[in-house]
Amino acid sequence: MKESSDEYTDEKKKELLTEAKEELKRVEHLIYVSLKYTRTVDVLLNAISRMIEAYDFTFQAILQHALEEKKVDEIPATPIEKGNLVKQVYPDDEQVSDNVGLFFLLRKLHRSPSPQREQEYRRHVTMRTIVDGKEEIVNIDIITRYYLFQLEFYRRIEAELHGKQE
Repeated sequence: MKESSDEYTDEKKKELLTEAKEELKRVEHLIYVSLKYTRTVDVLLNAISRMIEAYDFTFQAILQHALEEKKVDEIPATPIEKGNLVKQVYPDDEQVSDNVGLFFLLRKLHRSPSPQREQEYRRHVTMRTIVDGKEEIVNIDIITRYYLFQLEFYRRIEAELHGKQE
């Protein structure tokens, strides 16, 4: 009986990581294709939304693994609790902490009530908004850096979870 439940959770982790990978592929397309031709803040917001989804799937896979390893008792329902719990699972890991911080920032950027749109339909399309009393700017270069940072984190987690499964 134990083996089948392990197989189920391994399958679930693989499925969650596959979903995260698919979202990251969509982000890549948005950045390197859609933004190249469209150059609107709406495309930036769509990329941010996809990045949030990819983080959510990745965190879910991490927490599923931590649950199996008995490092956590349960997986919380809210994204903020999940992010904070992931930081607890990796307490001294700067990369994890930075990625959870980026996840929280992306959520705030996406929920921003009225971002300013600058230079739409041009190379330097920019979204400006206020987050936690500080002006945040997102443009093609910044969203690309965020994407590459997240992709590196995803690859590390995928290798860790697949390495421990085999």
